[in-house]
Amino acid sequence: MKRYYAIVGAGGHGRETMPLAKAALADRIASGEAEIFFVVESGFPTGEINGSKVISLDAFKDLLGPKFFNVAIANSSARERIASHCVESRMEPFSIVAQNSIVLDNTLIGIGCILSPFTAVTSNVRIGKFFHANNFSNIAHDCVIGDFVTFGPGVKCNGNVHIGDHAFIGAGAVLKQGSPENPLVIGRGAVVGLGAVVTKDVLPDTTVVGNPARLITHR
Repeated sequence: MKRYYAIVGAGGHGRETMPLAKAALADRIASGEAEIFFVVESGFPTGEINGSKVISLDAFKDLLGPKFFNVAIANSSARERIASHCVESRMEPFSIVAQNSIVLDNTLIGIGCILSPFTAVTSNVRIGKFFHANNFSNIAHDCVIGDFVTFGPGVKCNGNVHIGDHAFIGAGAVLKQGSPENPLVIGRGAVVGLGAVVTKDVLPDTTVVGNPARLITHR
């Protein structure tokens, strides 16, 4: 039976992700065993983007056959909402890992991740579901990362860093290495600004910027 794949989201991140998914599925697509679409919620125009069909989420759900999805949307709350809806609709998440990314030993990565080109995840790392790592992200040993976390391009997450669910780490940020006894902690829902150098724990639902990173707002 033909298998259907969805990249939910046809914005910038979706357009960057689609070629990675097509590369991973190339043999199945070429043989006619699989078909992949951009899938959008109601109100977004359908048609074609960058040579891939764009269909609505409802139309995708109506296809007859096994259905798989990934959510290429940066907003973590939207990502969680859509992922929950797709799972409830009996779709199965699939992960997208660039062929030139690196994942070393004794590392666990949850369902629905997107590892963009030149991402490196080293040893003894634990990462939750629907994680996004943009180009040239680096995650070192013994890090623990929650669900629906987003890394911008070029994030350097050094060893023994713990990151809560829904945190956003901006492009070029550097997270100082912790230790097994005293890991650096980025709280749930925290935002680390682009280029920030984080040397101390970041509280949940706060935003830090600068070098060294400092608090600018509390939501």
